[in-house]
Amino acid sequence: MAGFRSFLVCIVILAAIIVEPACAQLTCDFYEKVCPNALPTIKSIVEKAIMREPRMGASLLRLHFHDCFVNGCDGSILLDDNSKLKGEKTALPNVNSVRGFDVVDEIKYAVNKICHNNVVSCADILAVAARDSVHLLGGPYYEVQLGRRDARTASFNDANNNIPPPLFNFSQLLNNFHSHGLDLKDLVVLSGGHTIGLARCTTFRSRIYNDTNIDSSFAASLRKDCPASGGDNNLKPLDFTTNMFDTAYYEALLRKRGLLHSDQELFKGDGSGSEKLVQKYSKNSNAFAEDFSNSMIKMGNIKPLTGNDGEIRLNCRKIN
Repeated sequence: MAGFRSFLVCIVILAAIIVEPACAQLTCDFYEKVCPNALPTIKSIVEKAIMREPRMGASLLRLHFHDCFVNGCDGSILLDDNSKLKGEKTALPNVNSVRGFDVVDEIKYAVNKICHNNVVSCADILAVAARDSVHLLGGPYYEVQLGRRDARTASFNDANNNIPPPLFNFSQLLNNFHSHGLDLKDLVVLSGGHTIGLARCTTFRSRIYNDTNIDSSFAASLRKDCPASGGDNNLKPLDFTTNMFDTAYYEALLRKRGLLHSDQELFKGDGSGSEKLVQKYSKNSNAFAEDFSNSMIKMGNIKPLTGNDGEIRLNCRKIN
């Protein structure tokens, strides 16, 4: 872990953002009295998981994204299918793709034990684990607003429809983000989460064989491990510093080396607003860190369940 910390950027942001009334119930100190050891416990387990497998940081970040983009940040992505529920895990954007559920289980067991009660929601665990993953891999530290409760249901159909796929063009991406109350800056900066992690061949095959807005040598190198047919689960890094949360993702876009079609759509050489942001973040890591923090807080406030809505699940995989 010392290697991770050598490039760690520690920026604490207490963001003042305008939220809907329900979101105003979220607070940064939600667990300070009820369980002050909750957040340190989450961080400890996330740190151990990343030490075992650095890719897990990206997986935990992605879980939070995919949770929030389907009817809000309510932990619905964690629910297993059963005879009465067809959940989100088997939806196209998630099946054979999202991972980290065992780490969430480990966290939930540990916080229930340290808190001597079932007080920490699975939705909050996803939000905190995402922040800790970003921080441990060299990215910014930001204050997570807490107090979410867990959904009692999930939606297979909404998971299929609400999570932007890697084949989306720019207008489709922006429309999708707008539908979640997010804007152009949020789109560009949250896409920067692809500075960590890996992608399967099936998600970028069309790009490397069909796209023209791609560096030819980059495409040729990827085709070696991602054939036109077969090898769907072969993995490639989303940028060239896959275990470091940095600005290499944006540098790659400037060189037409974005791995996913949806990534490169942010920089096409047409002078659009997204291109100006890509150029800005490629040169200014502090601006990226600050804006990413603010957008993560904003995304984390998408339709949370608070008050008496939902529940605090005892087991993140099933309703109480």
